[in-house]
This record gives sequence, C-alpha cells and structure tokens, in this order.
Amino acid sequence: MDILSDILMRANLKGSLYFRTSFTAPWGVEVPEYADVARFHYAHRGGCFVRVDGQTDLVELKQGDLLIVPRGRSHRMFCDPKTEPEVLPLDRVLELSGFTGEGALVYGGPETDKETQLICGHFAFDPMTRHPMLDRLPPSMVLRKYAGHSGAWLETMLAMIGDEAGQGRFGGEMIVLKMSEIIFAQALRAFVVQEGAEQAGLQGFGDPQILRALTALHSAPADNWTLADLAKTAGMSRTGFAVRFARTMAMTPMNYLAGWRMQIARHELRQSRASVAEVGERVGYASEAAFARVFKKVAGVSPAAFRKGGRGSH
Repeated sequence: MDILSDILMRANLKGSLYFRTSFTAPWGVEVPEYADVARFHYAHRGGCFVRVDGQTDLVELKQGDLLIVPRGRSHRMFCDPKTEPEVLPLDRVLELSGFTGEGALVYGGPETDKETQLICGHFAFDPMTRHPMLDRLPPSMVLRKYAGHSGAWLETMLAMIGDEAGQGRFGGEMIVLKMSEIIFAQALRAFVVQEGAEQAGLQGFGDPQILRALTALHSAPADNWTLADLAKTAGMSRTGFAVRFARTMAMTPMNYLAGWRMQIARHELRQSRASVAEVGERVGYASEAAFARVFKKVAGVSPAAFRKGGRGSH
C-alpha cells in the first residue's frame, strides 16, 4: 500500500456532506469550529470570499476552486468583503432558510444574477490520529481550478456530487460520501506534491530518495530498521540521508518510525481483537513490556487503558 493510502486508512477517514448551496447576494455565513475534521468547500458555480480563523489573509474562492480547512477551524464565507460585518452563524442561516437537509440550502438577498453554488462537507478523522503529513498542513489549502488540473474524471465526479447532493436518490448518500473521500485524498496528494516542497516537514514526501525510504518503512514497519538500512534503501550515505531526512521531515528517521508504529498500534488496539502482546509484535516490539513502555510514553496511557477508551494526555 502506498504511503498516503496507508496514512488515511489508519486515520479512519470518513467523508460527510452537509449541503450544497444556492446563495444569492448579499449573503454571509460563519461556519463554527469542529474538532477532528477537515472541512471542504468546492465552488461549483460562482465564487465568494473566505476568512479562516487564525489567518489574516482573505481568500478569494473562484469557480472551480477547492478550499480545504484541514483542522476544522471556524471560518467566515461571504459574497463581498463589504458584507463581512453582517455574516450570520451557520445555525441562524439554516433557521432563516428553512433548510430541512434535502435539496439545496437556499439563502441570501435579491441579487439572483450573483448566485454562488458551493458543495460543502467534511472529512472526519479518528481523534487519536497522529501523523506529520496531517499535523503540519496549513490552516487552509486552496487548490485553484481543482477539477481541471486533476483530469476529466475529477471534473465528472464533482459534477456528480453536485447532482446527487441532497436529492434523496436511491443510494445517493453513499455515492456522495465515498466520492468525497476520494476528493480529499486527491487534494491532499496534489497539495503535498505541488506545495509541500515549500512546507516545513512535508518536503520529504516529494523527495524521491527520502520517499523510497519512507515507502520501505511503511511497507514493513515491524522490521528492525536501522539508519544504515534506510540510507541504503534511499541510495544515500548514512550521514547524507540523516541530514536530508531531518531537513525535509523536521524529525529524525527513527522518530518517524516510532511515531508511525504507535499510530498503527492505536489503530490495531481499537480495531482488532489482537492481544496487547500481539499488537506490540506487529509493530516491531519483541516484548509486551517494551511495547507498553513506549506506548504509554507517547499516548499517555497504557495500551490496555487506551483500548478501554482512555485517551491519555497526548
């Protein structure tokens, strides 16, 4: 399995669509903060402006653009910067519009020639998901002309989501949710490849030699990896590999390995019936005591307590 698929599978990614819109000017809505999700807005027709909490720059979303808010921060969306002070909370907009969850969310003023159609949803993650690729994403990501750059298949898929969303068709909800998960995976891949080279801690995923080592590590996380082994896999000297990995990933190779092993362990403890000792063995620990010691240091609770529902302090 490739690295991105491995990461998202362990994160238990689940797509969810909350509505498609028909907003007419003037309009404005504030989307509240939501934990453990990545929100998305695709400008199917028309455009708008967005201000994400924690960011000073105003984002202009144009037709065909995809906005992702990776950590579910609150954000304001509006038709014109002049209308930002009149933005209303999402709950109030839903109340005023009489939206029932079916069809489009119709809201706004009388300027029907200035319609904005958005496809809005989110991707939920397991609350215990920890991975640098996800943790180091910026507060918001905008992929311009998203469908056009990704190919005709994606443009068709987005059009299908726009047609299916909120229509109540037979099997439509499942189709939309699965397609939205594909969209997030494609968007994340595009961002890491295109812009990750400039993002601290993400450059390694776009570096062919570092990526070879990461791929090998993900393919066999329980192996007794050493720095020399990973350097050889990358086709580099031990020192050169260690320096480049630290520069591009903002951590050492062994720290990355340990972190990924603990992410697999979290997933296995929650999703499988394997014993603690078996889970430890699956991630490279010969003894249950050694595994439990490392797991508690990282997660804040013992493997047994974590399995019972304790989240710890990390």
